[in-house]
Amino acid sequence: MPEGLEAEIWRSALESVVGRTVTAAWVDERVSPSGFVDAVVGAPIVGVRRVGKVVVLDGPDIGLHFGMTGRIVVDGVAPIDRLQYSSGRDDPSWDRLRLYTDDRNVPAVRFNDPRRLGRVSIDPDLSVLGVDFTAVTAKRLAAAIGAREAPVKSVLLDQHAVAGLGNMCADEVLWWSGIDPHRPASSLDGSENGALARAIRQRLPVMLRRGGSHRGTLSPEVRTACPPCARDGSPLRRDTIGGRTAVWCSGHQR
Repeated sequence: MPEGLEAEIWRSALESVVGRTVTAAWVDERVSPSGFVDAVVGAPIVGVRRVGKVVVLDGPDIGLHFGMTGRIVVDGVAPIDRLQYSSGRDDPSWDRLRLYTDDRNVPAVRFNDPRRLGRVSIDPDLSVLGVDFTAVTAKRLAAAIGAREAPVKSVLLDQHAVAGLGNMCADEVLWWSGIDPHRPASSLDGSENGALARAIRQRLPVMLRRGGSHRGTLSPEVRTACPPCARDGSPLRRDTIGGRTAVWCSGHQR
């Protein structure tokens, strides 16, 4: 957390700064490349895009990498008030980036991150990322994960395979597609790759409309309580796969 869904919410909010010019900037030098401020001040913001979990402001070519607790405030308004599993406070001492535009006194963009695990970059190389979750097809998914022996849950979290999936979204799409997260990615057949691709294409937009990666069937409340599965009543299990918590149904996920 945050995942590609949260990054998409922030990308949409940042559309409002397109057409403005960066007139001043401040950055926490611990999370940015040297010369960052000189590189961005004076640059017009000509667009905003997202690949996976990364949002890029085109023009100054600023990459926003959110880590575990980074979030964006645009013109004083937070598109997401609070990230799941993070602080609900908005402490300015946690700011890692402030961008000012068109001589306005209030920062047009604040990147706030209490844990300082996020970072900002200039002209990030996004070619190293895998297929974006919005562009997944059965064929592209099979090409990205099909030969790998690692658990499918771990492979889905590898941004070089599929860009934008995080822990909660990976569990969600595996639950919907009926695939055990422990299985080697290479063990999925064509129909299973198809089911997984459909779950990514169909279920993640539903969660996006609801507000983000915490709005799935396997919500944070369900992940904590592990009640009987909503689909078949089997026990939900909470395991650790590749160092990450996996919540799944021992009945219909096979």
